[in-house]
Amino acid sequence: MLSVLLLSMGWWGVSGLPLLVALIPLLHISASYSDSKRDWWRMAGWASLTFVLWNALTVWWVWNATPIGPIAATAFSTFWNMVAFMSYHYVSKRAHKSVAYTLLVVAWVATEYLYTHAEVLSFPWLVLGNGFSGDVWAVQWYEFTGVMGGSMWVMMANIAIYEAWQNRYGWSVVRAALVVVAPIILSLALYWGHDVEEQKVHVAVAQPNVDCYAEKFNNSARSQLNNMLGLMNQASPESCVVLFPETALPAQLDEDMIDGAASVLALKRALPKDGMAVTGVTSVRFYDGDTPPTQTARQSVSGYYDYYNSALAIGQDGTKNLHHKMRLVIGVEAMPFTGVLNKFVDLGGITGQLGRNDQATVFVKQGVKFGPAICYEGLYGECFARFVEQGANVMLVMSNDGWWGNTPGHKRLFDFCRLRAIETRRAVARSANTGVSGFISSRGDVEQRLGWDKHGLLQQNVEVRHDKTIYATYGDWVGRMSLLVSFLTLMYYSAYRVRRKNHLVD
Repeated sequence: MLSVLLLSMGWWGVSGLPLLVALIPLLHISASYSDSKRDWWRMAGWASLTFVLWNALTVWWVWNATPIGPIAATAFSTFWNMVAFMSYHYVSKRAHKSVAYTLLVVAWVATEYLYTHAEVLSFPWLVLGNGFSGDVWAVQWYEFTGVMGGSMWVMMANIAIYEAWQNRYGWSVVRAALVVVAPIILSLALYWGHDVEEQKVHVAVAQPNVDCYAEKFNNSARSQLNNMLGLMNQASPESCVVLFPETALPAQLDEDMIDGAASVLALKRALPKDGMAVTGVTSVRFYDGDTPPTQTARQSVSGYYDYYNSALAIGQDGTKNLHHKMRLVIGVEAMPFTGVLNKFVDLGGITGQLGRNDQATVFVKQGVKFGPAICYEGLYGECFARFVEQGANVMLVMSNDGWWGNTPGHKRLFDFCRLRAIETRRAVARSANTGVSGFISSRGDVEQRLGWDKHGLLQQNVEVRHDKTIYATYGDWVGRMSLLVSFLTLMYYSAYRVRRKNHLVD
């Protein structure tokens, strides 16, 4: 129970620092057991109970949108946690402590990497490094490592502090202090030494506050468009971008006929003279007889078509661009194993597979490049960094968090954007249908925010940056290296066991 509470605090909005000691109770229980099969199963019981309860206390809010969601997330997250921890437990009884500890650190990060980058059944909410989303002053070095560097820090700190507690001699205590304090000192140096670019661009962020269940898809499209136009009319004439949330335009737009859509024309007319509206839409792409349909395409009487969750850029000067969402929500926007299931069941209709994109698109206005990330894309650091790879100077995030109600879900999604800002060193403007919308600086500080169930428009001059961080260039390299070192550690352990059986080592 102590491990469960300490693991959960970062996702309750308290602090991620308790993570640095959260696994010590489990390490203590593991050390108390023998190498017997019966004790292995006992340890597995304690570990699985810990990880299941951790999931239950931190992702329960997904139930509001889809009851199967938290159950599936808990099952897969717990599985990967168990792979890492029980591998450590097994090896710790049969090899030197240094081998077991190395395996625990790299296997945990490697399993996080595998879970995060899975094409299906991926929900990396509980990547340990995400727990510091409220402690951005302590993790400024994410610009080098991303959140998986934070996960590695957590695992190393738990081991070092546990060893210091067990041994209570000079070097083990000094080592634990260094592991905990050195990254914080580096972070504070980066935080206070962070340079702010002088170039700015004016951005307005709208929060329409439309009830997802009562109004979003049941109310008239005209009233929702009028809501958007009313907010746009409050924007400064200097606004380069007026940002609206995910699927803010209620109508489905044919991608070949977007220019003539009534809602698009209305937004154009209301725009500041040299401004651009960026809004979420549901777009439809139809395939003619000469174009082969995608794997996600649905069939109608006249042919094949794809639905996309898209970001649309609109300008009075004819600016028009689309970005299709790259990371889809499993079960709501994406069906697992589509290629197999399509052979047996029809995945059409509302619950079917949306079209998917693998390319980040940037929108350009007044010489500034904007990266339009859509909701779930803000949870994946490497996906978010693709926009910066394409030259984005400012990041825009569109989301519709109302599906989960007034729960911790929408608060943590906003906080995770603070980590994305640090990883890429890009200012973030975030527009949610309702709470939390706001502005985040390139060092992760919240500069303005509009909370739950609020209606309004926020405006600010946002920093324009051209530099590129190590993380934006190389992505989740810590996870990839952990995969390699995990393999090498297991190979070393296997060789060690063979040599021991042959009495070549103690």
